[in-house]
Amino acid sequence: MKYDAAEHKCAIIVDGELPVGLAANAVSVIGISFGREIEGIVGPDRYSKDEIRYPGVIYSPLPVLSADAQSISAIHQKCLEEPGVYLMPFSDLAQSCKTYDEYTEKLSNTDNERLKLVALGLVGPRKLINKLTGNLVLFR
Repeated sequence: MKYDAAEHKCAIIVDGELPVGLAANAVSVIGISFGREIEGIVGPDRYSKDEIRYPGVIYSPLPVLSADAQSISAIHQKCLEEPGVYLMPFSDLAQSCKTYDEYTEKLSNTDNERLKLVALGLVGPRKLINKLTGNLVLFR
């Protein structure tokens, strides 16, 4: 997906029941995946007046919203049917693993409906993302 800040919006939804450390972990993993997968979401480097480099940041706001696990799952399911939406689901299974190999093994042996999503990253058409997330509050 190629990101256009005039057409697209992004958001991260986190389970409001997660402890702060696990929520921060989920948000950081999703953010890294956005940077890797969404072409043009990160702007170019910038420099301060005294020429100190500041690496590029995301082109638009990235709200971190709160919902319960059931709502996160429902939004995920709706987005699976929508073309043009990039999804980054993040499960409690991922947070329970100590290595990527362990995660790969456990995930490959688990049916999707048995996974509990603790966070979900969305990038897609602005109107659709607003419709899906407009009633959610900021994660606190």
